Amino acid sequence: MDAEPPATGYRTGRRRFGRTLVGAALTAAGLAGLTAGLVPARASLSLASVVLLYLSFVVVVAVFGGVWLALGAALASDVLVNFFFVPPYHTLTVESRDHVITLVVFVAVATTVSAAVDLAVRQRAEAARSGVEAALLARITAAPVGEGSVTTLLEHVRDTFGMTGAALIERDDGAERVVAHVGAPPSASPALSVAAGEGLRLVADGPQLFAPDQRFLARLAAAAARTLQAERLALQAAHARELADVDRLRAALLAAVGHDLRTPLASIKAAASGLRDPDIDLAPGQQAELLATVEESADRMGALVENLLAMSRLQAGVLSADLRAVALDEVVAAALLHSPTADAAVEVDVPDDLPLVRADPGLLERVIANLVANAHRASGEAHPIRLVGRPVGDRLELRVIDHGPGVPAADRDRIFAPFQRLDDHTADGGLGLGLAIARGFTEAMNGTISPSETPGGGLTMTVTLAAAR
Repeated sequence: MDAEPPATGYRTGRRRFGRTLVGAALTAAGLAGLTAGLVPARASLSLASVVLLYLSFVVVVAVFGGVWLALGAALASDVLVNFFFVPPYHTLTVESRDHVITLVVFVAVATTVSAAVDLAVRQRAEAARSGVEAALLARITAAPVGEGSVTTLLEHVRDTFGMTGAALIERDDGAERVVAHVGAPPSASPALSVAAGEGLRLVADGPQLFAPDQRFLARLAAAAARTLQAERLALQAAHARELADVDRLRAALLAAVGHDLRTPLASIKAAASGLRDPDIDLAPGQQAELLATVEESADRMGALVENLLAMSRLQAGVLSADLRAVALDEVVAAALLHSPTADAAVEVDVPDDLPLVRADPGLLERVIANLVANAHRASGEAHPIRLVGRPVGDRLELRVIDHGPGVPAADRDRIFAPFQRLDDHTADGGLGLGLAIARGFTEAMNGTISPSETPGGGLTMTVTLAAAR
């Protein structure tokens, strides 16, 4: 509900009184001018023509000034016609019976026409008012409800009625508290107080309102109560979704930890038991193999725990990125050097004369390492992985290209979900967090990561980041 409220035409009593005074002054000036213009030509004008001209003026007054000004103009016109245009002139005496009938009929017709015109004007104004009210209520109802919707509605109330402040007050356990307010805080004795629902009332400080405005304010108060209820329901639904996401993440985490951490733990336990068993005579080569198993399993556990910690930071929204100008080729080299798949066949085409990229070097190194590890699992030892860096306008792209089985287009967004592995039959000890972490870290650096099909088969992951200026 961020749109400005339409102009409503509501006026306070002071403004209406001022407009009445201005209308009376203009009516008097108009009658004086009309009389001054007709008196020199009265010898050539019939009384009927004069009466019709004054009647036309009365109708104009009724349209713009209302029925009471029109009635006053009609009586004043009758006196002026009698004084200046009915013989004997400059007296209020009427000698002819026809002139008496003309003056009486003039007043009656002027009064009737004024009332009819005023009624038509009022009906048109009421229709316009109803249209404006309906449009404003429709706009309020159609606007999406979210945080701050009640405040926006109160701004409509304040601006529409010219108030200095408006507030929605809720009574709970015998005490009242302000749910939301705009403008000046509500006073102890607000000028207006309208029931908005059970335990709710809409208060406003400012000028007194007329009856039609008060009825409209009551409808806005009901709308405010509905908006508050919808806003609270939306917050409850959002909280419920957050709890559901937390529960889903917890369940997936427990399942993943129970499955994927158990394997390296079992390997470490078995290798350590074999090394410590005095009844087993191990050759130096066998001891080295068991020690390598312990080291490899410990590295795998370390990577799993690191991924879990990184995902918890992403889920909690506490990840911070230290963005600065870095050389893309240096980060790629560091990522490949420290990657668990450092012995994999990787072809690097990242020129050292590329523009610097604006990124967090630690996060970017982790993104590249995860993408390379994912590409290595997909390609295996048969096909090398390619890393290609190129400038594209004011951004830089790094493509991690593999020639594995690829990913169907329908599943390319799903692969970034936490604990999601399209090949759950693998036993590499992965939690399915690598791509989720890669996307989260990339977005923290104001970049994007998108999958596409590799020509000839496979998957290409493209990381796009802004160039440093």
